[in-house]
Amino acid sequence: MDFNYTQDQQQFADALRRWIGKDYGFETRRAIIRSETGVSEQAWQALAELGIPALPLPESMGGLDGSLLDMFIVMEELGRGLIVEPVLATAMGAGFLRLSGHHPGQLEGIAAGQLTLACALGERESRYDLFDITTSATLADDGYVLDGLKTVVPHGAQADYLIISARTSGARRDSTGISLFLVPADVAGLARRDYRTIDGLRAADIHLSDVRVRRDSLLCPAGEGLEMLEAATDHGIVLLCGEAIGAMEALNQATLEYLKTREQFGVPIGSFQVLQHRMVDMAIHLAQARAVATLAAARLSAAPGPDDRRRMSSAAKARVGQAMRFIAQQAVQLHGGMGLSDELPVSHYVKRLTVMESMLGDTDHHLARFAALSHELGEEAVA
Repeated sequence: MDFNYTQDQQQFADALRRWIGKDYGFETRRAIIRSETGVSEQAWQALAELGIPALPLPESMGGLDGSLLDMFIVMEELGRGLIVEPVLATAMGAGFLRLSGHHPGQLEGIAAGQLTLACALGERESRYDLFDITTSATLADDGYVLDGLKTVVPHGAQADYLIISARTSGARRDSTGISLFLVPADVAGLARRDYRTIDGLRAADIHLSDVRVRRDSLLCPAGEGLEMLEAATDHGIVLLCGEAIGAMEALNQATLEYLKTREQFGVPIGSFQVLQHRMVDMAIHLAQARAVATLAAARLSAAPGPDDRRRMSSAAKARVGQAMRFIAQQAVQLHGGMGLSDELPVSHYVKRLTVMESMLGDTDHHLARFAALSHELGEEAVA
């Protein structure tokens, strides 16, 4: 498979990199993190002008009809620049709307940079199991009534709409009975507790108490939402891997520059062979992670079957997760105490990678998922 980017893809990435270098420097990012909302409307509009929110959406709805691989390349640049705006949350939410085939008005608003989304899928005891849901959706005369609590929702308090998974039937861990809803953030009975995560981004707990939504808020046939839930999440996993690749590349470069300039015993510490070996190991981890993640982005762009999609997304997240953990730890050790200083970008990359390793399923979760799927496919092949 050819892993080289097309000319259009490279030009898009270069334009985004130039904007980040000019208008989204490290100190600008720190100021945004300290602001009341934790995001910048000015930066979001700049991203919209570059076409970032519109990229994965259909042309008929104001989008650019880009593939998952196109968006993966964008996420690399956003990871390299440590962007804190809700690009991933909105892209993942837009994926639900595209799969549903409904709500063209909201998709047009996203493409124009006028709306943002967040995906409220996790609960206190669900860990990484998407089907573990206690939030209820009770059928009412004119729609549904939602009750429950969703936790650690990325950019949940900054979103205009929320994608919420809820149970319309069945027991807590049943794979059936799951429904998905598009809910306005300002609907009565919905409360959001906003907080900053360790990487400087924002998340929120979403409290739902007698929240009434119309029937057309349902994104799938009632009780049949698990496949859509997994499909949109698998695409989100691959995009998250793209962001991690960009962050790891930037962290490797920053570490290499530090080794070239930091002196000990009158020579740069990068001249010490043992530290050179560590840098080589970091580069190998990055190269392997990039290959697996790019392959996953290309394969998912071709709309594979559910089993192949699940295996590829889990393979990517598991390998990228291993690389994130190794590179972050090595970068801190090679920088010494400076690696933990808030004044240096390196600590911010390390914190972001630490959070991303646990998002949408950590390394151990996806290793187990990949092994289980491979075992099932192996048994089917034997049969």
